[in-house]
Amino acid sequence: MTISERITQDITAAMKAREEHRLSTLRMVKSAIKNKEIDKRAPLDDQEAIAVLNTLIKQRKDSVEQFTKGGRKELADREATEISIIEGYMPKAAGQDEITAVVRATISEMGSPTTKDMGTVMKAVMAKFSASGARVDGKLVSETVKKLLSEG
Repeated sequence: MTISERITQDITAAMKAREEHRLSTLRMVKSAIKNKEIDKRAPLDDQEAIAVLNTLIKQRKDSVEQFTKGGRKELADREATEISIIEGYMPKAAGQDEITAVVRATISEMGSPTTKDMGTVMKAVMAKFSASGARVDGKLVSETVKKLLSEG
C-alpha cells in the first residue's frame, strides 16, 4: 500500500472516530501530495511522497520555533502534534549514532578533508542516506559533520 493510499484510509478512520485535529492534518497532507501530483502531472511514488512529507515537517518545525519565540505555546503544541502525525507515514529516522557512524566512514573514505570540504562531505553523507532509504535530519548531519571535521 502506498503512502497516499494509507493517508486516504486513515482520513476515513479519523472521520469515523471524530478526531478533528488528526483529520485536518491528514487532509492537509493529502492536498499537499495532490498538488505535487498536479504539478508533476502523474501520481507520486513513495519516494516523492516522502519528499513532500519532509517539506511539511520542516515547515511545522519552523512554525513551532516561531510560535515558541512569540510565546504562543498552544499553537506550538498544535504544530508539534501535526509533526508527530505526519512522521507516522515516514520511514524510520536515522539516530545520532547511525549519523555519526556514516559521517566518520565518509570522512575516512575521503582521506583527510578539512572544514573547507564540509559541503563535499555533506553531499556524500546525504547521498548515502538517500540511497539507503533512511530518513535523516539535514541539520543534525550538518552539525555532526562540522564537529567531526573540526576534531580531525
